[in-house]
Amino acid sequence: MTTKVLIVEDDLLNRMFYEAVFKQRGYELMLVDDGARVLDAVDTFSPDIITMDIHLPHVSGRKLIREIKKNPRTQHIPILAITAYAGKLDEEGIRRAGAGGYLAKPLSIDSLLGEVDALLEGQKVH
Repeated sequence: MTTKVLIVEDDLLNRMFYEAVFKQRGYELMLVDDGARVLDAVDTFSPDIITMDIHLPHVSGRKLIREIKKNPRTQHIPILAITAYAGKLDEEGIRRAGAGGYLAKPLSIDSLLGEVDALLEGQKVH
C-alpha cells in the first residue's frame, strides 16, 4: 500500500522540494497551500502522515494541528511540523499542540526523511 502524505506549505519552492523528495519514494501526495483548506483535505485524502508548515495564510499551523488531534477520526495521523520558528519555546508549543515531529527550516533531505520514517513507524523523535 502506498504511503499518503499531505503536504501543507504555502511557499511554492518548499512545496516543490517536498514533492520531489516524496515522489522519489513513490508516496502518494496531496499538496495544500492555504490553511483554510487543510481540514477538508485531511478528511478527503485520509493521509498516513501530514507535514505542516506553521505560518500559513488564514490560520496557523499550530491551530490546525490542535484541530486534527482533537478529532477522533484524525487524531491518529502523525504530524511533522516544519517551520522557520526555530526557538526552543516555539518547538515546545508546537509539540504541545500535537505535532509528533519538528524540523526547523532550512532542512536537509536526510532529516526530513528520517523524521517521516520515525513518525510512520510510531516512534517519537526529539
